[in-house]
Amino acid sequence: MARLHAPLWLTAPSRFAGIKPPLARIGIALLAFLLAATLTALASPGPPPVSHDPAQRADDQADVVLYESIVSGVRAGGNYYTVTADALRAGNYPLRPFVTFRLPTLAVVQAALPNEVTVLLLYILAAAVMLAWFIRLRPAFARAPPLFIALVLLAAGMVVFVQPELANFHEVWAGLLIALSLALRRPGRWIEAVAFGLIAMLIRETAALYVAIMAILAFAEGHRREALGWCVPVVVLAAVVALHAHAVGQVVRPLDPASPGWAGLLGFGFFVKTITLSTALNLAPAWIAALLIGLTLFGWAAWNDALALRALAIFCAYAALLGLFGRVDTFYWGLMIAPTILVGLAFVPDGLRDLVSAAIARRKITVTRLTRGS
Repeated sequence: MARLHAPLWLTAPSRFAGIKPPLARIGIALLAFLLAATLTALASPGPPPVSHDPAQRADDQADVVLYESIVSGVRAGGNYYTVTADALRAGNYPLRPFVTFRLPTLAVVQAALPNEVTVLLLYILAAAVMLAWFIRLRPAFARAPPLFIALVLLAAGMVVFVQPELANFHEVWAGLLIALSLALRRPGRWIEAVAFGLIAMLIRETAALYVAIMAILAFAEGHRREALGWCVPVVVLAAVVALHAHAVGQVVRPLDPASPGWAGLLGFGFFVKTITLSTALNLAPAWIAALLIGLTLFGWAAWNDALALRALAIFCAYAALLGLFGRVDTFYWGLMIAPTILVGLAFVPDGLRDLVSAAIARRKITVTRLTRGS
C-alpha cells in the first residue's frame, strides 16, 4: 500500500489515496488513454461558426428564434400544437416523429408571463444552483481558496445559462434544474431532488436519463424507498408523453417531413466538443479545452464522495447519448450537464498527486538479523 499523504485541497484523501501500485499504474494508463481520446474532438464535426451579426441571428440561432416564435404565438392566444406545427413548417423543420415537438410546459408557462419575469426566474434559478453547490462543496475543501476556485469553475460552466436571449431554450432550464437536483440530493433527503428532476423532465424529456441514473444508483446502494421515489417521475413523464404524442398526431400531416434520425455515431470526441461549446472552455484553444474535459472527468472520479459517483455516472451517460445519437445540429444536448461538469477540475490536484504517489511507491523490505544463541 502507498503511504498516505495529507490532502492538498480536500478535507479527506482522494479516492486514489493508498491504492496498490499496480492498480495506480493501470489508473495512470487509463488517464493517459482518456486524455488522448479527448483529442479526437479536434477532428469531430461541429456546428458552423456564429457570425455575431445581428442581421444573421435567424441563421446563427435558428432554434432560439423558433422557440421565441412559438412562445409569441401561444401568448397571442394560439393553441400550442397548432402554433408549433406552423412554426416548424415555416422553418423547414421535421414534424415527425412526435418527439420533434418539445413538450409544451416551458412555452405555456413563458407565454403566461412577461418576458422580463421569465428572465428574472432564470437568474433566480441560476443563483439557486450556485448557492446549493456552494453549500454542498464547502465541506469538501480544507481552505477558502480551493473552494473559491471550485465556484469559479461552476460559474464557467454556467456562462451560457445566464444569457437572456436563451431563456426560451429548453436545455438551459433543464440543465440548471438537473444541477440543482443533484446538489440537493443527500442520503435520506431526496424528495426535493426528485421534484426538481421531474420539472426538468417536463421541460426536456431527455432529463429522464438523469432521473434513471439516480434511481439505479439509489437501488444499488440499498435505498429502496428513494429508488422508488425516482421511479415515480418516470411514470408521470410516460403519461405526459403519451398525451403529447396524441396531441401532435392531431396537427401533423401525411406529407410533413420526418426527422433524419438520431443515430449520429459521432463518438466521444463529439461529446467533448459539445461540452467545450457549452462552457467557458469555448474561449480556450481547442486542444487545451479537450484535455481539460478529460481532466475534469478524472477529477470527479478522484473525489471520494457519493455525489461524485453520481455526477460521474450522469456525465458518462450523457457522453454515451451524445456520442451515439447526437448530430451536429443537436450539440446543445451538452447543456444538460454543462453547469457542473467543470467543477471536477478542482479535485484534480489531490487525485493526481495520490495516483502518481501510489504508482511510484516501492515496497519496503526490512531485513532482521537473527543470531542463534549457543
